[in-house]
Amino acid sequence: MKKRLSILDIANSLDISSTTVSFILNGKAKEKRISDKLVEKVEKYVEDVGFRPNSLARSLRTGKSNIIGLMVESISNPFFANIARLIENKAYNNGYKIIYSSTDNDTTRTRELIRMFRERHVDGYIISPPEGIVDDIASLVSAGVPVVLFDRYLPGLDVDSVTIDNFESTYKAVKDLIRSGRRNIGFITVDSLQTQMQDRLAGYEKAIEEHGLAPHVKEVDFNQIPEKVIRHLTAFFRKEKDLDSIVFATNYLGISGLKTIRNIGLNIPGDISVIAFDDHDLFELHNPSITAISQPVDEIADAVINLLLNKLNKGSKPRKEQNVVLPAHLIVRDSSKGAK
Repeated sequence: MKKRLSILDIANSLDISSTTVSFILNGKAKEKRISDKLVEKVEKYVEDVGFRPNSLARSLRTGKSNIIGLMVESISNPFFANIARLIENKAYNNGYKIIYSSTDNDTTRTRELIRMFRERHVDGYIISPPEGIVDDIASLVSAGVPVVLFDRYLPGLDVDSVTIDNFESTYKAVKDLIRSGRRNIGFITVDSLQTQMQDRLAGYEKAIEEHGLAPHVKEVDFNQIPEKVIRHLTAFFRKEKDLDSIVFATNYLGISGLKTIRNIGLNIPGDISVIAFDDHDLFELHNPSITAISQPVDEIADAVINLLLNKLNKGSKPRKEQNVVLPAHLIVRDSSKGAK
């Protein structure tokens, strides 16, 4: 195996000190008054031999890796994938690289990822946190590590966050169904104590309560395969035969729900109206098209990376944590038009 070149090897080959080579490679040539001629000589040699400095070793020396750790529920989910792409672009333009990881809402896995990122000396964290991770996030914050949470927050923890108004957006969606004449409105959600899911459920319950209607709620475990989710939803629809509309609390539940509705032979919107939280390309392409609560992906990504970059900026003055709450938008399509 070919031996990896070191700074000492370069110094010996060029008959200069390893300290001089290190200063040049770390961009301190002007500060140390190293001649342009010598800088050019070192840079040409480095390019010719294809030398790549050890990034971990450099981060230990400089205290900065220029890497941001991004942990999301699932990078395969279009919402998180789009957020990650936008964050990556802006981070790159500001001199940072992104390392992605999916937590699958698993507490143990998230702790292991945080440990791995700390070992790699990432400069900051962007996290959509699962349950049971408060102490781990608090440890990062108390150590002075920049952290921004998004999609959901952790009550009682002083840390920057970016969320949408999950309560109000769900409340308005249910009110829209009620105005259209619906009275038996179901709500299918994830069995979770995460703030975004609790707020969506609370928005549904508030609208139902205000109009004296009966709630019809089905909670589904997060980590179930779609086939099993469909079996649970099929049983729910067969039990709740009077439902005239349904709200899905996530887009992946919405997709499984559409398959269920097709399988049991219900017509949309004739038999049942449908709204799904978090828009998806499939909802626009579906026949009939599906009404969706659309999250402002661009604004979320901008707010997240701007908060983190401000914290990474050593010149920034210490400040109180910021909790950004953005509005969502109801895109009304064919699946919720017209009364039954």
